[in-house]
Amino acid sequence: MLDSALRTHLSALYPPDVAEVTLPRLMALAERHRRPREVRPLDQHDVWLIAYADHVGDGRRPPLQVMDELLSGPLADVVNGVHLLPFYPWTSDDGFAVVDFRAVDPAVGDWDDVVAVGRGRRLMVDAVVNHMSASSTHVRDWTGHVLSPHESFDTSEVVRPRTSPLLTPFEAPNGLVRHAWTTFSPDQVDLDYGNPDVLVDMTDVLLGYVERGASVIRLDAVAFLWKESGTPCIHLPQTHEVIRLWRTMLDWCAPGSMLITETNVPHEENISYFGDGSDEAHLVYQFALAPLVLASFMWGNAQDLTRWAASLEPPPGQGTFFNFLASHDGIGLRPAEGLVSSTQVDGLCALARAAGGGVSYRSGPNGRQLPYELNTTVLDALDAVADDGGTIQRIVAAHAILLALQGVPGMWAGSLLGVRNWTDGVQQTGRLRTVNRRRLLLDELMADLQRDGSFVSAVFHGLAELVALRTSSPAFDPHSPQRVLAGPSWLFGVQRGEGPDRHVVLVSVSDRDRAVRLGDLGVGGRWRDRLGSPGTTPYGPDDVLVLPPWGVAWLALDED
Repeated sequence: MLDSALRTHLSALYPPDVAEVTLPRLMALAERHRRPREVRPLDQHDVWLIAYADHVGDGRRPPLQVMDELLSGPLADVVNGVHLLPFYPWTSDDGFAVVDFRAVDPAVGDWDDVVAVGRGRRLMVDAVVNHMSASSTHVRDWTGHVLSPHESFDTSEVVRPRTSPLLTPFEAPNGLVRHAWTTFSPDQVDLDYGNPDVLVDMTDVLLGYVERGASVIRLDAVAFLWKESGTPCIHLPQTHEVIRLWRTMLDWCAPGSMLITETNVPHEENISYFGDGSDEAHLVYQFALAPLVLASFMWGNAQDLTRWAASLEPPPGQGTFFNFLASHDGIGLRPAEGLVSSTQVDGLCALARAAGGGVSYRSGPNGRQLPYELNTTVLDALDAVADDGGTIQRIVAAHAILLALQGVPGMWAGSLLGVRNWTDGVQQTGRLRTVNRRRLLLDELMADLQRDGSFVSAVFHGLAELVALRTSSPAFDPHSPQRVLAGPSWLFGVQRGEGPDRHVVLVSVSDRDRAVRLGDLGVGGRWRDRLGSPGTTPYGPDDVLVLPPWGVAWLALDED
């Protein structure tokens, strides 16, 4: 029963009297928001765009209407879902300092436009659950939503994702100066989930998104949700309990809807948010993938990537990974801890700078500055790997890895649409992350897509061809079996699926022609390269397959 499950969650978070008072409030929310609906299970057709609501505009219509047109037009055969980054009124961090969680920024459209974007496709909505804008009414009025720790609160063990101060002074309405917890910036004030009013309010917000068509809720920065004195204030048991409570509410109010947790941390910490596979996140970001793929191409050696991918256990239950190479943020380095050497991290930092980008840092033990993320488009980082005219091949090869792996792939709009580093934007804002956040004009974009030989057209059509191969076979269902192949250091290989539908994808990270026998990879049978020319002779276990520099082979069992 729902009330029994909610009572269990609340009892793990609050004293008994507080839990009992809060329970009927959540039950009332559940009754008000319950909207059972049919939701298609995840399959190989799920490829999602990651984009800002105003990523593309035309200067005439609300940008959300332009996004709907793009998704229904040139992107219709490439993606079947979209992760809309925060589209609420905001004051900083390109949307992640939210003023009002229940409103749509008039500059991008209204709720009807959001509903239209979600109609007939997966819509992932950002729930910025950890913090709010310093300009929100809760901060201005200094309500119980603001996390303002007592002077005795021990912050000595707190894990920091940024170098900015942990506590920021504000003047409360009574004139007193109070200090608010600001994990990410002075303009992003943390919510106090120790106050059950906050839990009830944010639960209502999440269910409101589902009611307006969201089928996936992204829990932004959720690892930092709960704070306890003398602890690292990350991944606390109470944080997991809040996620379990939200999963319970979502499963009851809108069965088939999904939670995805955004936790940019080392892999073992990251996958803890699956819970037992039925009680926490449905999807977890695969943060380690991007730095490992980039490192493979930089050094022409895929061994670290292969070793890591081969070590992955299938997610529990019906959980799966959300794989991506780029997003609105930079390429995170924390998830690569223990997977690549410090020398490789230094090399990746140098690569980002050579690409025209930069590196962001966080505060480590004893105040030491540690690289946190690479601030560059993945396209420019791959371009900087070598000055050989092979940029498009490297971009396609890197995304072949993304699209072949077990899980749901996410395609950053900037990557899919061939957007390069926006160095002018960094100069305008003074923020390194702006390098990857350039907005586009629809007319210019369409002209670039239609211009044969343009960089934009080559990237888009190269990635679209790979997506078509993925979506045409059940071997690439997110839950389909995966076997990472042991091969030479220059090769990444994976077999997906079982029986006659199974596929093998081979990607070279080398800058010259390379040859391999399928039999040496433990692959039997006869295979046809779906990227090869029509009529190409199938490959058997003893045949030599030659991959050109940065080449890809997408192999299906030969039916003849």
